[in-house]
Amino acid sequence: MVLILAWTHAALAAPSHALTVYGEAPRYPANFKHFDYANPDAPKGGTLRRSAIEIGQFDHVLPYIDKGTGVAEVDGWLYAPLAVRSQDEPYTVYGLIAHQLERAPDGLWLRFYLDPRARFADGQPVRAEDVRFTYETLMQKGNLKFRTQFADVERVEIEGPRQIRFHFKNNLNRTLPLDLATLPVLPEHEWKDRDFASGGGFDTPVGSGPYRIGPIDNGRSITFERDPTWWARDLPVNRGRYNFDRLRIEYFGDTEVARQVLRGGGFDYNREFSATGYSIGYNSPALEDGRLQRAHLGKQAPQTAQGFVFNLQRPVFKDRRVRQALAMLWDFEWSNRQMMRNLYIRQQSFFSNSVLAARALPDAGELALLEPLRGQIPDEVFTQVFEAPRTDGSGLIRDKQLQALALLQAAGWKPEGDQLVNDQGEPLQFTFLNAQTGFERLLLPWKRNLAQIGITLAIRRIDPSQYVNRLMARDYDMIVTGYPVTTSPGIELYNVFGSTSANDPGANNYMALQDPAVDRLIEGLVKASTQADMLRHAHALDRVLQWNYYWIPNYYPPGSSTVWWNRFGLPKVQASNDEGLDSWWEVSPTALTNAQMAERLKEQP
Repeated sequence: MVLILAWTHAALAAPSHALTVYGEAPRYPANFKHFDYANPDAPKGGTLRRSAIEIGQFDHVLPYIDKGTGVAEVDGWLYAPLAVRSQDEPYTVYGLIAHQLERAPDGLWLRFYLDPRARFADGQPVRAEDVRFTYETLMQKGNLKFRTQFADVERVEIEGPRQIRFHFKNNLNRTLPLDLATLPVLPEHEWKDRDFASGGGFDTPVGSGPYRIGPIDNGRSITFERDPTWWARDLPVNRGRYNFDRLRIEYFGDTEVARQVLRGGGFDYNREFSATGYSIGYNSPALEDGRLQRAHLGKQAPQTAQGFVFNLQRPVFKDRRVRQALAMLWDFEWSNRQMMRNLYIRQQSFFSNSVLAARALPDAGELALLEPLRGQIPDEVFTQVFEAPRTDGSGLIRDKQLQALALLQAAGWKPEGDQLVNDQGEPLQFTFLNAQTGFERLLLPWKRNLAQIGITLAIRRIDPSQYVNRLMARDYDMIVTGYPVTTSPGIELYNVFGSTSANDPGANNYMALQDPAVDRLIEGLVKASTQADMLRHAHALDRVLQWNYYWIPNYYPPGSSTVWWNRFGLPKVQASNDEGLDSWWEVSPTALTNAQMAERLKEQP
């Protein structure tokens, strides 16, 4: 029997310029002129060169397959989506290739009306058949996320040359319509006879977006060139965006190399992931006079939830008390002060920097969800707000070590010589698998703290390709990983925390977590028909994950750590959930001091 949710008829009964998760009114009305975070008078022209987010080389162009490394920016720059997600709302999409979107009153289908002006870069019209072809190709040959996201699509119906409808198996996945709306549109006439599964190699594909691909230095750099005749350049969703004539992405095998190349003027913009690199790696006269800029952007964006993850299939981690004890001995405060310039904020949630984080005691609504799970979930869920273990930052954690020993002894581990052993005489030891350069420095102090009470931690560094294979096989004791956070989570949570994905090689359930209580809360969250109900389930889920100590929570920055040469204009209103790079524009071909930039901007809109 299909469950029919109570959809808001007034909001969903007719075609609209935008879609929201629960049918609430979007921030921007149908007659809006441009996004607040875009300057409609920004001049076109110039070049921006940036480093790639990925470390290493790309081995094909398309970013839509599991194999190898593609160019992420192809999605959005080369291929435009049916609808574009705004950068200052939790989750709202506005029509682009599809100028109108219509969701069924009962939530069982979604219809797209394609803009009759929509064209590919070769002049061919964008047809409903291209949308269906893209969807079917991504589902058959694309990466796993598409098959997971769109698992509830029953069939696709072409209703006319520019009209297509997606029928759903049920109406339980409230983000499915918005996820479908962000699909890129690929030209069937180009890809039907090409090997999509291999990522298209380094050949230059025909796009549907604001840029075309220019020169490619295989694996090392790729240049995008603005299409001045792009049919959608004056749409409200694009006005003031995509201002550079050329966008060049440089790939590096080492973050320190990228940092030094930026300092030498080899490119313009770098996203930093090292606190030390961000804090002192750019110190120079250029930073002092403003020619080099450093800032945290997108401060309100939910941050990736990062932590040291236990492989729960390993017998040594079966007991929650063991996991809790190990978590006590990672001294974040000392590491943050000594190695990360006190830049980072401690993770306290699986939904960091968002309203989904459980940061207060459960209310009556949450307790109603949690009470049926009593006995299956930790008792602390009902009575305490989770706080990650905290130290004074001195590096002396004897109190934590004593608490950890008490937990371990209760779990059956006892001292024998300089080790802790179980009843079978097996020592408490495990290996941390790592593929990141320099990450060992965060692990070595923890290793010392563990060794002082008889626990052996081995740290093994392997090459990235071997690491990926080990992840897929769940062949590790412990790793560091991150989970993307969105303020409108949905079915993708099964991919990260669901029991069915524990041993799926393509899934991101690196804990190998199989917890019926977690599955039940995810199901309730996915089925939630209102934002309030979704938040109750998210808070309850967060509490259960927190108090089970399935990971050792790490940290996140106060925004995206970015460094750039000061030759660009930025809108007065910054995107709250993104760096907003696509709304910047060139002011000068060379870097300016703060004073020079202030004078130059007076001359521009």
